Amino acid sequence: MSAVSLLLVVLTLGAPSYVGKAQATGQVASAPAPQTTEVSRVAFGSCCHQSGPFGIFDTVVASEPDLFVFLGDNVYADTTDMQVMAECYGQLDAAAPFQRLRAACPLIATWDDHDYGRNDAGSDYPRKTESAQQHLDFFGVPADSPRRQREGVYGAYEYGPPERRLQVILLDTRTFRGRLQRDAAGRYTPTADPTVPLLGEAQWSWLEEQLQRPARLRLLVSSIQVLSAEHGWEKWANIPHERARLFRLLRDTRASGVILLSGDRHFAELSVEDVGLGYPLFELTSSALNRSARAWRPMGRNPSRLAVMTSGDNFGLVEVDWEGDDREVRLKILDREGDLRIQEKLPLDLFAR
Repeated sequence: MSAVSLLLVVLTLGAPSYVGKAQATGQVASAPAPQTTEVSRVAFGSCCHQSGPFGIFDTVVASEPDLFVFLGDNVYADTTDMQVMAECYGQLDAAAPFQRLRAACPLIATWDDHDYGRNDAGSDYPRKTESAQQHLDFFGVPADSPRRQREGVYGAYEYGPPERRLQVILLDTRTFRGRLQRDAAGRYTPTADPTVPLLGEAQWSWLEEQLQRPARLRLLVSSIQVLSAEHGWEKWANIPHERARLFRLLRDTRASGVILLSGDRHFAELSVEDVGLGYPLFELTSSALNRSARAWRPMGRNPSRLAVMTSGDNFGLVEVDWEGDDREVRLKILDREGDLRIQEKLPLDLFAR
């Protein structure tokens, strides 16, 4: 489909003013130029209701990120009506703090259930093709991007020269996901059916190719948690053979520098496991940008947890010092006021293979 035809289709759905803005003005950049622009500060977050509040975006801007990654639930549409979905994106687009974030740095994104179209939805959601079009339009993905040529919204971006190459891999955990299993209380439990998919074969093949590309550090973005396996909500552990396949793929490709980023949970935490990579696999979960719990609450069991922020809006920040004798990676969670709530400092060489 041509860019003009794509735009006409969206306009018939009553698209808000953001449609076409990326191509026309560059305000919603899809990414810095691959392999040229060095990136050392990546901010990220999830769970942003289009009604606000949006003050945390000004805090993000004050942290001076080179890039912001939306992890999913970027709006709460929960609809099969594409006019309603367009209005949700338009409401976010009109918010002045979001506009300041958009002007401050490039934005890239994947989705989760509420911006996909329905709570906890998977491959059975009937408007996933139209929803993907709105997602890609809103975040300014160019008309000729590979992300426009395949089912789903997964994609990858690379930044910096070879010795400082940062790769960001955006997974799609919605489009291909099979039916989940619940217990009598309605909580999700691991399925024993080895045929239930999460990523789908095309995405698995693509991911294997991405993990074999040269990079010093890789941010592997999943809308749902990968390491935390014992809570009753959405997680990779609900489809354990797919989780095991991910760890096996990381080992088999000998991918260096992998750090997991996730959202969804409406609190923030840092987890780590040894899954046989030759270095520890860290996961930094940030949620929510404006829909977090407002008061302290006890957390469910997570044996992999190193630190947790139980309440309050938050965003994540990955900082990389590429130069000098003290080259390191800092994994951070900051709150709405910009206060540091979680931090782990790690030698960059820890992630080498």
